[in-house]
This record gives sequence, structure tokens and C-alpha cells, in this order.
Amino acid sequence: MVSAWHRPASQRRLRPDAEGIPRAVAALPRLVSTTVPRAVPRSRRPHLAWVVAAVTFVTLLGASGFRSTPGVLMVPLEEEFGWSRTVISAAVAVNLVLFGLAGPFAAAAMTRFGVRRVVLAALGLVATGSGLTVMMTAAWQLVLLWGVVVGLGTGAMAGVLAATVATRWFVARRGLVIGALTAAGATGQLIFLPLLAALADGPGWRWSSLAVTVGALLVMPLVLAFLRDSPADLGLRPYGAAEDVPVALPVAPANPVGTALRALRDASHTGAFWLLAGSFAICGATTNGLIGTHFIPAAHDHGIASTSAAGLLALVGVFDIAGTLGSGWLTDRVDPRRLLLWYYGLRGVSLLALAPTLADGGPGLLGFVVVYGLDWVATVPPTVALCHEVYGRERGTVVFGWVFASHQLGAAAAASAAGALRTALGDYLVAFLAAAALCAVAALITQGIRRPEVSPAASTA
Repeated sequence: MVSAWHRPASQRRLRPDAEGIPRAVAALPRLVSTTVPRAVPRSRRPHLAWVVAAVTFVTLLGASGFRSTPGVLMVPLEEEFGWSRTVISAAVAVNLVLFGLAGPFAAAAMTRFGVRRVVLAALGLVATGSGLTVMMTAAWQLVLLWGVVVGLGTGAMAGVLAATVATRWFVARRGLVIGALTAAGATGQLIFLPLLAALADGPGWRWSSLAVTVGALLVMPLVLAFLRDSPADLGLRPYGAAEDVPVALPVAPANPVGTALRALRDASHTGAFWLLAGSFAICGATTNGLIGTHFIPAAHDHGIASTSAAGLLALVGVFDIAGTLGSGWLTDRVDPRRLLLWYYGLRGVSLLALAPTLADGGPGLLGFVVVYGLDWVATVPPTVALCHEVYGRERGTVVFGWVFASHQLGAAAAASAAGALRTALGDYLVAFLAAAALCAVAALITQGIRRPEVSPAASTA
């Protein structure tokens, strides 16, 4: 008897014979396994590193508000208490110095106590210092609260936090993450300026301080809930690490003060450290020290209102976001030294044109805002990358803390020098020209930094 499945197609029945049913049922699992897509592998889920980076971004953005208050609150404090500009500037100088010097010790403390604990303590200092300023009655209280307490708090969350998170949690996209986190801290200072200026001109300067306090307190629950110290603590690899690379063991606790000082001692015996520190000191002098402190007074000298000048600085912050993200993306692909050559060179050109554009206003001033804004902190991702290439992953973060300290020392020196030049000469022209010349020096000396033949990350892998 001929099987129905061997008959011509026109004579076949629509249902198979009884013997075909068991065979079809037996083949069903195999058929389903080849046609139905399997569940998405666990590795395709979003890596926890992106959650940590997002929380760090919000933290740096929320804590950066107080960094923008010196230029806004200087005149109101002078008018209410009668304090001289010298006394108020002293508090600013203390804040700038401690903002930088806190960095390496904070980086070492993150290794000893964990990132989350250090960040929570730093946010507490910022909230406390800014909140208590509304009750101060003496100049020494301004120096203590504004200079010491807030300086230490903001310094513990500055560049070292961005570098620590990016280095511990990312192998791929590390430069991009550093750029994004740096933009959060630097751009937040400028974006908050119009709001703080409006509060100071309206309800009063105390509302500006309270706004910073509320911002710091609102960030603390996010840090407590989502920020984690390192992927190794959770048995994870950093984002982008190869599957055959073993999960790193948590770093053994160490004395943070000793760790920071040993890193400085060892790095100071290398030429690369002094080239990095010197160039970054110039970076601080030509950003926070000169423009961050004196742009609003310089604009006032040319008939531009303080609120309008604050708006221009806020616009600088907007362009800084694009510039720093682009710098992070390029740092993952281009020699960091070549990037620093371009960044410092372009900054010098923009500073050369600042005095004429302030005098003329109009489109020229907007052009300065665009060029200078794209370059505001674009130097940070390549500088962090060089620190880690030369000194290794963990030690490089602490070394960058010392390099960042030089950034703030340069800023403090430039803030004082520019003010003295303005008093002696009547304008800021010489200060702007000197800053442009310093940018040319920074562009040249960064080319002498020697990169290792094999990066520390590659040798570890």
C-alpha cells in the first residue's frame, strides 16, 4: 500500500496518517527551538555602570551651585555688612585653594571608605556651609563657612569624583563619561548663575544660599540608593571589559592621608607630573581664576549689566556641555596630547579677542562665548587620560587629584593678580593678554609628556 505522503500532491489528504502524528509531535520541540527567539542574554541588559554614572552626573550638577555664588553675592555682602572686597576675596581664595587641595585626599578616602560615604559627607558639608551662611554676622564666619566648609565639600566632589567613577566602572567609553561628568560640575556653576543672581537681586542673597542647600540635600537620597563604590564589590566587570578578564578584587583599605602623600612623593620624581600640573595650573588660571571671577566685573566696566553678563556665562556653560562631551569622545580615539595642543591654542586665541569684543559687544562677544564655551573644561578628559596612562588606574586618580590641586592654585593666583592689575591699570587688557600667552605655554609643554608604550589597562589585562 502506498503511503499518502508518497502520492502525487494532487491526491494527498489534508491530514497525515496516524503514524505521522507521533513523529510531528516529537519534532515539535526542535522546531520551536529553531524558530522562536530565545530570551535576551543577561549581558545585554543595561550595565549598572550607566546608573552609577547618571547618579554621579546629578550629584555633581546639584553640588556645583555654590561654586557660582562668589561673583553673585560679593556686592550684596559688601552692601549689607560693610565688609571690604579684600575680606570677601579672602574667603573666595580660601575656597579655591581648599577646593583643589581636598581632591587628592578625597580620592584616597574613596579608596579607604568608599565613594558613596565620601560623597554623602561632602554633600553634607556643602549643605551645612551654605545653609549656615544665612545666620552669619562676622567676617570670620564667612571665611569659615564659605571658605573652609564649602571649599572642602565641593573639592571632595570635583574632578576626582568624575575620574574615580569613570576609571572604576568603565573601560569602553571612559573618556566620554569623564567628559559628561566634568561638564556636569563645570557647567552647573554657569547655568545656576542667572537663577542665583535673580534670587540675590529679588528676595535677597540668603535665598541664593538656601537654594544651594536644598539642591545638595535633594541629591543625597539618590546617592544613598544608587551610587556604588566599584563593580568589583558586586562581582561585576567594568563596562567594556573583556569576558576573559577576571573580576578585580576590591582594593585593600589604606590610610587616605598616607596614600595621597605617597602618590605625590612618587609622582613628583617624574617629569610628566610637572608638565601635567603646570599646564593644568594654567587651565585654572584662564578659566575659574580669570573668567569665572572677573568676567562680570570686566563686562560691568564696559557698560554691560551684571544680569546680562551672568547670562553670557550661562551660555558659556551651555556650549561647554557640547565641547566637553566631544572632548571625551575624542579622548577615546585621539592622542590626548594633540587634543591639549588644540584646546589651549584655541583658548588663547579667544582670550586675545576678549577685550575688543567686550568693548564692541554684539556678534563679536557672542563669538567669544561660543569658542571659549566649547573649550571651557575640554582639557579635563585628556588630562585625566594621561594621568591614568602614565601612573596606572588607581594611583592615576590620586595623582590627578594633585594635578587638579594645581588647577585651583593657578585659579587663586590668577584671581588675585587680575584684580591687582585692574586696580593698577584701570582695565583688564593686560590680564587677558597674559592669560593668552600662558595658554600658548600650556599648549607647548603638554607635547613633552611621554606616554608609556603599553597602557596600564592593557598590561593588567
